[in-house]
This record gives sequence, C-alpha cells and structure tokens, in this order.
Amino acid sequence: MKIKCVRTAIQRKQNSVVDRLNEIDGIDCVSAEGAMYAFPKVSIPEKAVQAADKEGIAPDTLYALSLLEETGICVVPASGFGQAEGRFGFRTTFLPAEDKIMSAIGEF
Repeated sequence: MKIKCVRTAIQRKQNSVVDRLNEIDGIDCVSAEGAMYAFPKVSIPEKAVQAADKEGIAPDTLYALSLLEETGICVVPASGFGQAEGRFGFRTTFLPAEDKIMSAIGEF
C-alpha cells in the first residue's frame, strides 16, 4: 500500500512539473517514463547562444548558471547528456515536496 502511495505521489508531482514547465514560453517538456526528473527543452535566444560561445560554455550551461545566480534554483544543463545539435535544455528532479517544486517553477 505504501509503495502505491509513493508511486502515485511521484506521478502527480511529475505531471504537475511537466504541466507547469509547459506553461512557460520557450520551454517544452514531455513526461519522463520511469524517471524522477524532467528533461525540458529550452529555446535560447541567438544573442544568449553567442554570449555562451564567447564565454566558451554551452548555451544551456549559461542558462543553468543564470538560473542559479538569479533564483538559487539548481538544474543540470542538458549539454552534459549528449544532446542533438541545437537542442538546449536542462534536467531537474521532481522529488522535493510539491509546494516547493511549484514555487520554484514560478522562478523559471
């Protein structure tokens, strides 16, 4: 019974995170089957891509660092996972308490 409750809670959090991320302009996220993280794609403006290139870092790394500096939210850049050319994004977990997750997503 407890395992079913945990699975249900994780599924509910996943759905909430994916839905909220998809409400943000420039972010596209699909459900991660069997995982405890979301892996959204982020549209990064060309000027930001150029700024990242100038710094010698991947554009999604620049996004992740900016998000951390501006909001305190830590995500993992997708470029570390062998993304297709031109795909930028990040990985984030949805294991924290629902109220904390929903509050944090508002900061993206």
